This record gives sequence, C-alpha cells and structure tokens, in this order.
Amino acid sequence: MGRVFVAGSINMDVVATAERHPRVGETVAGEAVLYFPGGKGANQAVASAKQGVPTTLVGRLGADAFGQELRTFLAAQGVDLAFVKDTAGTHSGTAIITIANADNTIVVVPGANARVDADDVAAPVLAKGDVAVSQFEIPLPTIATFFKRARAAGATTILNPAPAKQADKDLLDLVDILILNETELGFLTGTELSDSDTPARFAEAARSLAQGKIVCVTLGRRGVLALVEGHPVLVPGREVKAVDTTGAGDCFVGALASQLASGKPLRDALSYANVAASICVQRMGAAPSMPTAEEVEGVLNA
Repeated sequence: MGRVFVAGSINMDVVATAERHPRVGETVAGEAVLYFPGGKGANQAVASAKQGVPTTLVGRLGADAFGQELRTFLAAQGVDLAFVKDTAGTHSGTAIITIANADNTIVVVPGANARVDADDVAAPVLAKGDVAVSQFEIPLPTIATFFKRARAAGATTILNPAPAKQADKDLLDLVDILILNETELGFLTGTELSDSDTPARFAEAARSLAQGKIVCVTLGRRGVLALVEGHPVLVPGREVKAVDTTGAGDCFVGALASQLASGKPLRDALSYANVAASICVQRMGAAPSMPTAEEVEGVLNA
C-alpha cells in the first residue's frame, strides 16, 4: 500500500448559522456559533486517514490555543503530524464561515499557513506508489517544490486549486490529477459556467486544462465529471439531504487519494470518493464530518 502526503492548511473553523446570509452592509440574527477543526489540508488528510490509509500532514500551526486543539484533534483521527510545526509569532489559520440553508460563505485568514515553506515540504521522504496532495491555502512556490520532489520519487500528484487563484503553467505541469469544482474551473479557464450546465460543457472547459493530466470536476449533487485522456467519465451523485457542504470537496479529494494510494483503479476511486462526500454533507463541520471506510463501504455494498 502507498501512503498519502498532504501539504496544506490547518484552520479552526468558526461557524455561525443563520436563516439566511446577510446582504452587504446588513446584520442578521444568528442561531448558533460552533468551532470545528478545518483547513483544506487538514480536511483532506483526515478524509484519507479515516479510510485506513497511512496519511501524513505537512503544515504549520500558530502558538495559540487553537493550535493546541487542532493538533489534539488531528492526532486522534490517525493523521501523522511529524511534519506539522508550531510557529511562534503568528496565530493558527482561522476560517469565518456563515451557513444558511446548507450553503456557506467563507473568509479565511491564513496565519501560520502562509509560513509553510520549501524546507517544510522537503522534509518527508516520498516513494513510488505514494500520493502527494496540495491545495491553494499555502504559498504556491511551496506547492511547486512539494510536487517536484513527489514527481522525482515516482509519486502521484493531486492538486485542488482552491480557493481559486491564478497559477502558472510550470506548477500545473507538475500535476497528475487536478480536482476542482465548477467555480474554480470557470476561474482557471476564463469560462462562464453555472451548475445547470451540461456535462459536455464542463468537459469542454476542462479540456483546456488537461494537457496530459486527469481533470476531475466535482458537481455537488450531480456527481463528478472526470476527463481521462480526453474522454469524459461521469459518476452520478447520490440524492441526500445536505446539512453542511463546507468539507465536501475536501472529503472527495482525501478519499480519492486514499483509494489511489491503495492501488484502486481510477473509476472505482471516483465512485468511492463520491459516496464519501455524500456522507460528509449530511453532517455539520468540515474535518469532523469525514466518514470512515466502514461507512463508505456500507453505502457501496447496500
């Protein structure tokens, strides 16, 4: 079995729930405030580790109370934290999230995540069969260094370009599998897309990013569209009652990485990750909502 290495962000999510989102300049009454471990890197690492696959997180925490809580939580999920540093002089990453009618708005304050550097990602030793995962909540030059080392070791690289920002071709050329939602796909391709567009339209937009890589477009309740060697593969979604979609994309990424590290074929890994994400959205919180392998297998075998 291969291993999963995630270089990415670790946040405390401060979640406010309300009946609706406020308009600009407006104040609305909230219903509850909740604290959940999160950050795209941490979420993806937890999603992978809970599938029983050896998973290492590379990142940074601040020297604050949130940092201590996050380290305790991640260790309890079975994530290897040997390469997570405590960083003096800065706070742990924090996300301010508003949830209304199962939709969310998020403001992320990077804190220690902005300090993750080339030395941090050079520390773990990767090997052939491993999977290296990253996202856009740590500096892009750090991700490039991480993926160069992964490629040199024969590992598979997975990039989740979220939150969306422009990335140069040199970084994208280091990616084996690109996983993004329709918003991120539209941003990176300069294409106007909506969730009601046909799979063929998403496939057409994804082709401009392919360049020899696999592109997976997550489409929420509609499932996932993967472009593999130019051919679209559509895995239908599951009809479930969503409570909180905050960690769904991260759940998909982590679960997919875990299955690929276990040697599963891509189509099987896509179906597995799709089910995992459908379970995740039925719970509150990001990292705490990630399902176990037993839960996913239970749905697949039902």
